[in-house]
Amino acid sequence: MSFRAIAAAALIAIVGFAPVVQADEVGKVGVDWLGNDIIVEAITDPKVSGVTCHVSYFERGLFDRLKKGNWFEDPSDSSIACRQTGPITVGDIELSKGGEEVFDQRISLIWKQRMVKRIYDRQNDTLIYLSHSRQVQDGSAKMAISTVPLYGQNVTWSKGKP
Repeated sequence: MSFRAIAAAALIAIVGFAPVVQADEVGKVGVDWLGNDIIVEAITDPKVSGVTCHVSYFERGLFDRLKKGNWFEDPSDSSIACRQTGPITVGDIELSKGGEEVFDQRISLIWKQRMVKRIYDRQNDTLIYLSHSRQVQDGSAKMAISTVPLYGQNVTWSKGKP
């Protein structure tokens, strides 16, 4: 069982609810003999079918946690790549400049989350996916971005194209 799963179980026991996680682990690369890994997860957008995002991030091993303290937290760094993986159907998405949260995942026991937001760039007919961390204290500016151009694609809009 990964440390993230143990931390999530501890959080459930303490707070009494389960964090929403909508990702499938598709890869795990051992970085060193200390148990540090790079995890790759596939995330499907619940309101845009035919788009899959792959997010990679670093998961600290037990030795690293013992050595550096800070038991219940992983680094904020992540990378994201989103592509069309089937026919695109866009549901009722948020069209504001602030976008809409597609995915979030705890990366510390309480204070820090990794999240993916979708923003629709109407002028360039493109979906933008932004991966970043949210920290209550000492906010993090670590982020990554990926785009899925819709221009020239056969896209179905369930509520009509805006």
